[in-house]
Order: sequence, then structure tokens, then C-alpha cells
Amino acid sequence: MIESQQKTLFPDEEIQTREPKPKPRGAPRVKKANRSQLELRPSDLDSTLPEDHKARLVWDFVNGLDMSVLYDRIRATEGHVGRAAIDPVILMSLWMYATIDGVGSARALAKLCEAHDAYRWICGGVSVNHHTLSDFRVKHGEFLDSKLTESVAALMAEGLVDIKRVAQDGVRVRASAGAASFRRKPTLEECLKEAENQIEALKREIDEDPAGTERRRRSARERAARERLEQVAEALKHVEEVETKKKAADKKKARASTTDPEARVMKMPDGGYRPAFNGQFASDTET
Repeated sequence: MIESQQKTLFPDEEIQTREPKPKPRGAPRVKKANRSQLELRPSDLDSTLPEDHKARLVWDFVNGLDMSVLYDRIRATEGHVGRAAIDPVILMSLWMYATIDGVGSARALAKLCEAHDAYRWICGGVSVNHHTLSDFRVKHGEFLDSKLTESVAALMAEGLVDIKRVAQDGVRVRASAGAASFRRKPTLEECLKEAENQIEALKREIDEDPAGTERRRRSARERAARERLEQVAEALKHVEEVETKKKAADKKKARASTTDPEARVMKMPDGGYRPAFNGQFASDTET
């Protein structure tokens, strides 16, 4: 009776030697960047720019100018119907700040008014588009030219602003195309037809031939012919582009390379004419 009570279901040795099974490790959990999530931030435009920002300086300067000429041209007046016009001070400030910033395009300026804090601050919540900016620039061209020149010069003289200057130069780089690869438009059109016919013939051979090795060879030939077709088609496009830049009498002389369609025959530093590219370099004069 005593012996039966001492017996257990699992002996002590088995309990001591048994090890717990390791739990399977899952993928690590991390917080990933999500830049497409919309955020609502309570902020005002005035807090987006520091107090000493150049946009504030331009705004204060323009407000000190005599803008009565522009205000007199506005047809919408108090007590009468008509859509309210955009304050000329806003448009004048935008163009002045754009001039200082090296921006001369109305479309580029309109994009900055949506994305750049300084331009958004000048707009002050007023919506402007490139049509409005362009019309204002053209309609008041004489006034703006004189005011912008005088104002920017005055600000530069006082050391308050500086103009971004960019120096540009070009260098001619020898192309890998040979002079013999240049063809006129009629020749390129014939090459295009031949390449198309060759591709169709190779496709038919691939479909009819059951041999795998020979089929792979013909596939490679078809791929080469297709690439040739693409090069000739690209060369034709560049021939048409060259024709638009030539005189009517010289249009038939326009040629393009089937090897490097973008290459042009240029005069090199040694005085010879060879296929080349005109590389453009631009750099900030201050840096």
C-alpha cells in the first residue's frame, strides 16, 4: 500500500530532463513611414515664416510704394456689382520676390504659390493662377519693369536681398555614332519598311519552326531587328525635328543617326566636324 502511494505518473528524472519547446519567432514589428497619410495641423500662415524672412521685407517694401496707378485701373468698386480683383500689392510682391529668387515664369510662380511657404505667405490665402500672374505682368508691363528694377536695385544697394545668378556654359562631347550612320528621311523610311518586313518574316519562321535551338536563335534575330526598328523610328523623329530648324531650301539635307538619334554633326574644337552632343553646365556663381 505504501509502495503504490510513492509511485507517480511521471518519474522525477523525466521531469528534470524535459526542455520547453522554443516559440516560433514572427516577423519584427516596426513603425514604418507613411507619407501619404493626411494630417490636420492647426497653424496660420504668419507662423510659417520667421520674422526676419525676405518675403516679409518685400511685402513691407511694396506696401510703401505708390500703387495708385494700378488701383485706378480696377473696375470693381464699392457699391457696384462685379467680382473683386486681387490686391495689386499681392501680385506686385509675388513678382518682386520671384525676381529676387530667380523665377521668371508665370507657371513656375503659380506652382510656388501652392507649395512654397514664402509665396503662400505673400498670397495670404488668396488664390492665384498662372493666367492671373501672366496677365498682370503683361498688362502693367511698363510699370512693373520700372518698379521692379528700381525696387530690387534699392534693396540690393542696402544689402537686404541678393539675386540668385546662374552661370551656364556648354561643352561638345564626341558621340559613339559614326558619320556613316547619318541618313536622310527617305533613306530612313526605306530602312523602317525593311525592318518591319524582317520582323514579320522572323515571327512567321518562329511560329512554323518547332526546333527549340533554332527558334531561340531566330528570337534573338527578331529582338535585334526590333531594336533596329526602334532606332530607325527614333531617328525619323529627330530628322523631323532638325527639319523644323532648317530653312525651306535645306530641309531635304536634314539627317539623323541610326546609332545615336540624338547626336548631331558639330564643329569640334580642332576645327573638324563629327557626331557629338552639346552638354550644358549650370552653376551658382556664389558657390
